[in-house]
Amino acid sequence: MPPRKKLSDLDAGRAIGWLQDGVAARQVAQRLAVAPSVIIRLKQRFHATGRVQERQHSGRPRVTTQREDRFIQRQAMQQRMATANIRQRLQATTNTVVEWSDDPKPLTQLWLACKASSPRNNPDCKSPSSSPSLVHSTCEAATSEVGSGVVYR
Repeated sequence: MPPRKKLSDLDAGRAIGWLQDGVAARQVAQRLAVAPSVIIRLKQRFHATGRVQERQHSGRPRVTTQREDRFIQRQAMQQRMATANIRQRLQATTNTVVEWSDDPKPLTQLWLACKASSPRNNPDCKSPSSSPSLVHSTCEAATSEVGSGVVYR
């Protein structure tokens, strides 16, 4: 399922203005080409907080996209011992900067289970404060070669 389309602050303000002028939420959604649930949520947030901006979210911002994550996983599964090649291909195709660390865990442990579970339930996931070498969110990844790991920034 693709991620939700986020309204810009300008569009959110326009939507609230239209809603206050008496335009139905469905019509506002059609004008902005979004789902009606987006407008309903925006309206509820505006009535609760008086603001149209989303609140800040905790955690480290993502650097790699979901597509880049899948690329890394696919390459790691196809060529389990070719970490340097994976790093070079990722840099060549996406211009994502990849640096080395000293984490001996295999790169194949970067599976989605690490992202889906909380750090308490999965020992391979660590909170950003407890680990100096971080992948874009909360999971650490490394190579199958002992002593050379990969850190994505």
